[in-house]
Amino acid sequence: MGKMYRVMAFWTGIFSIMFYLGDMYTTSLLFLGITVFFLAVGFLKLSERMYVYIFGAFLTVFFIGFTYWTTFMMPLGGGGH
Repeated sequence: MGKMYRVMAFWTGIFSIMFYLGDMYTTSLLFLGITVFFLAVGFLKLSERMYVYIFGAFLTVFFIGFTYWTTFMMPLGGGGH
């Protein structure tokens, strides 16, 4: 199960690089932080149940943050596109 966290770290690292190359520096730093988190957790040698609990907690925090951002921070009407 720890290997899957390292796989997620790899892909979030790729996303971080792509966001950086696309001049989206804030998003790149966010994904870099997620990459470090996944990489650190991937090497902890925890039980499978603990890995699932950590992933569930990560998803809960992500969904709360995403809902807050889309509800209160994003401009209405598509942001002028």
